[in-house]
Amino acid sequence: QVQLVESGGGLVQAEGSLRLSCATSGIIFRFNTMGWYRQAPGKQRELVAVITSDGMTTYVDSVKGRFTISRDNAKNTVLLQMNSLKPEDTAVYYCNVRISRSEYWGQGTQVTVSS
Repeated sequence: QVQLVESGGGLVQAEGSLRLSCATSGIIFRFNTMGWYRQAPGKQRELVAVITSDGMTTYVDSVKGRFTISRDNAKNTVLLQMNSLKPEDTAVYYCNVRISRSEYWGQGTQVTVSS
């Protein structure tokens, strides 16, 4: 079955950095578009970044220039490098993949940015 396991979250001060990792299994990773989403308390889940199988990337405006999504097809892993973190980046971050009509999520990893 499809499994997505996020790691790398934690508590960091503003302007600090974190790198999130999402390890996948049960999918042909190199063929799939992967996404990172986040959900802050009391807010809807929002798309943060997407990377296609060809390596093309898209970001939400609020993280452009600060976050970088990448993929390691040899390790079936998608990464999210987060620099210059702001308190408003505080959220649970989720890894996502859509296959045909199904959507899969990891359990999430908490990122907390203190001011």
